[in-house]
Amino acid sequence: MKRRFLAAASIVTAAAALTAACGGGSSSKSSSGKITLKFSSTAWQNPTVAANKKIVADWNAAHPNIQIQYIPVSADSVHDKLVTQFASNSAPDIIHDEAADIAGFAKQGYVIDLSSRLPADLKSGIPQGIWDSVTFGGKVYGVPSLLQSYVVFANKSLLDKAGVTLPTTSSPWTWQQFQEAAKKTTSGKTYGVGWGLKSPVSAIISTALNFDGKFFYTSGGKTTVQFGPGEQAVPQAIHNMIFTDKSLAPQTVSMSGTDVLPGFFAGKYSMIVGGNYLAQQMVEQAPKNFQWVMLPLLKGNTQQQMADPQTYSVAAQSKHPKEAMEFIDYFLSAEHLAQLAQGDWLAPASTQAAQTLLSTAGNKNGWDIVADSPKSLVASPTVQLADYPKWKDEIAKPALQEYLAGKIDLTALGKQLTDGWNKVSAGG
Repeated sequence: MKRRFLAAASIVTAAAALTAACGGGSSSKSSSGKITLKFSSTAWQNPTVAANKKIVADWNAAHPNIQIQYIPVSADSVHDKLVTQFASNSAPDIIHDEAADIAGFAKQGYVIDLSSRLPADLKSGIPQGIWDSVTFGGKVYGVPSLLQSYVVFANKSLLDKAGVTLPTTSSPWTWQQFQEAAKKTTSGKTYGVGWGLKSPVSAIISTALNFDGKFFYTSGGKTTVQFGPGEQAVPQAIHNMIFTDKSLAPQTVSMSGTDVLPGFFAGKYSMIVGGNYLAQQMVEQAPKNFQWVMLPLLKGNTQQQMADPQTYSVAAQSKHPKEAMEFIDYFLSAEHLAQLAQGDWLAPASTQAAQTLLSTAGNKNGWDIVADSPKSLVASPTVQLADYPKWKDEIAKPALQEYLAGKIDLTALGKQLTDGWNKVSAGG
């Protein structure tokens, strides 16, 4: 799921003052003792919405005294809506969001620490690297559920024609092998790769972890941006594919991830790179008999990528946090999480849910790749940084766009990224 949240630290701070002046919370209890908990969800794809409503209905039927009120919310406006709700003391009891957004609310005290409330099976079923992405100051503020990774999609017919052997989960491509495959499948009017990099920051920050590139480093309480070999590897590889190998279609760099699909289906690119959620569009839009495959995560030193999972949190304003956590545990059971993952075409955080997903969806259309990816997803320093959204939009995005358009060199890119962070983090 693709989202864009604006930094609103000042708004949230102001909201804190308003909340302090209010009392209550969003949950209610009738004279008969029945509890009603509000559950806001950003699910938007029809199969996932249907799964959400079915799970809620089943819970309500089995728990007459603890009823869940399902409230759909747009993913594009959830941040601002939550700011308003926290300010007016009307936040939902159970909040569906994502790690990068919930971090700010956790630091402001708007969602509760779930560390002592997590059932043992739920805690042990999710890899620690993913838990780290929702852990701030040693406390857990959200239960991770679904995750996106960046993968390569290939036109199998074109790769077969070029004599390219496909990678497997046990033997994934290195970046060098990916570049070599791109060169081999570049011929005539067909480029080896199309990559929608209109918004390049997340993809590059995430895949830089393949080369141990973290961009953000904290020492002595101060965070700086560094642009060493690990951070340079991915943008330099992309730049080389555009300008040296001429295997990456330059016009796709200014496109979104979905914009490149028509060209991919038309044979203009042998491969494309994007979020695994694009598989849903492949299934819905690909021409009949179009042979597409999803390839395993690329490898540098590792296959690690950034974990920014969808999350389920409990509002500090809720009068019934115990019951709210009980519902989250039920909602994110292996069976339910597998259903949600299949609707959104995202990877379930739970190992058991991934196994359940494979038992129902099988390996067709890359589900084996999706289910395998969480083991490579780790917490990124960006999740902890309040100034990251501003740096991402105002500094990193235009700088990377300039570099990938050939307007600046690697040294100038590094200077813009590092100097820009110093300015943003200093309040500039």
